[in-house]
Amino acid sequence: MPVNENMVQDIVQEVLAKMQIAEAPTGKHGVFTDMNDAIAAAKKSQKILRNMTMDQKEKIISNIRRKTKENAEIFARMGVEETGMGNVGDKILKHHLVAEKTPGTEDIKTEALSGDRGLTLVEMGPFGVIGAITPCTNPSETVLCNSMGMIAGGNTVVFNPHPAAIKTSIYAINLVNEASLEAGGPDNIVCTVEKPTLESSNVMMKHKDIPLIAATGGPGVVTAVLSSGKRGIGAGAGNPPALVDETADIRKAAEDIVNGCTFDNNLPCIAEKEIVAVDSIADELMHYLVNEQGCYAVNEDEQQRLIDVVLANGKLNRKCVGRDAKSLLGMIGINVPSNIRCITFEGAKEHPLIATELMMPILGVVRVKDFEAGVEAALWLEHGNRHSAHIHSKNVDRITTYAKALDTAILVKNGPSYAALGFGGESICTFTIASRTGEGLTSASTFTKRRRCVMSDSLCIR
Repeated sequence: MPVNENMVQDIVQEVLAKMQIAEAPTGKHGVFTDMNDAIAAAKKSQKILRNMTMDQKEKIISNIRRKTKENAEIFARMGVEETGMGNVGDKILKHHLVAEKTPGTEDIKTEALSGDRGLTLVEMGPFGVIGAITPCTNPSETVLCNSMGMIAGGNTVVFNPHPAAIKTSIYAINLVNEASLEAGGPDNIVCTVEKPTLESSNVMMKHKDIPLIAATGGPGVVTAVLSSGKRGIGAGAGNPPALVDETADIRKAAEDIVNGCTFDNNLPCIAEKEIVAVDSIADELMHYLVNEQGCYAVNEDEQQRLIDVVLANGKLNRKCVGRDAKSLLGMIGINVPSNIRCITFEGAKEHPLIATELMMPILGVVRVKDFEAGVEAALWLEHGNRHSAHIHSKNVDRITTYAKALDTAILVKNGPSYAALGFGGESICTFTIASRTGEGLTSASTFTKRRRCVMSDSLCIR
């Protein structure tokens, strides 16, 4: 019997159905219409990845680094255009940071214990297929950073990106798969769905083939992950205070704080969100903020107008998140020159624009009588998130006291907040800072499980 085109199509569809894997759209590697199909594809690829050598995995990661650098400006422009948040110049720097300082396979290490009773190896093994939820604030940065670390650990990934940044996220996911294919690895090493929703997220969190979920986002999504019954890594909210005492270099403190606060329009969760200043230096600090660091001081009437716009009806106005200071002031009818990059004022710690994590370049200053009162105010402002905090002081004992009191995953001393991510500081880069679940700055080793292999009474040759 002759075989016609319809019969061929029927055979192809039957094979795909048996494999339970749907075809990804042309030109979009790893992108599926259904979350179950995305997970099935990632599971198939993980069987290949887990048998690849560390050198082969590193080749994939090196290719991701190269392509991330080559596409840094494209990612930056896509992110700003799609989400309306941040600025292109800083986003380019962030992508270079991801490419250069995200740990790869060097973070996967084996521990050997040798003694009279033999040899024990403690190895880092993959979980399998990791489910990852990513934000709209750092969409491609988080996808690329997570992908490198998770792949280094031998895992594949299924992403459920924020719907407001799906185009940028898909571009990053496609790039990772292209990097894998070019390096001799499998396709669908990272996967997603064309239209991520709350439903697709729920499917991912409940799926039997997803043993670990990594969530980068607000407190709601982290709570959902931790309630899923699965192992969860939660990178949630923060409201990082920057304490300045009378021993600090006040001029430098002003510069560092504003540089950190305004980087990518305050989108990084580690960025300075408010200042706590000891009374004796508060006026001097405010002078440098306004006269040297491009801060615009808003009066009480302007503060209220900002509250009405930024916190409309008591809720954070998403249209204000990641906007620059000039745009925010324009929303309340104030026209300022382009060199204005931050908004400042003095207020009580309970002030809505101080107590709330805003993710925009607004820096309220809380005046306190002394260092001890400053620690108390900073602790209150951080709201127990244990995420990030910053201090400007030359007194080591005070720095130690502050660090112990706030007990955050990140503490930056006498520098801008972004130094914690390796930008002007000695550190790795990550965009998933798991303060709530305790992992801190995540890396490849975070996405592995420890396994012990014991040889009894043998292979100790001392």
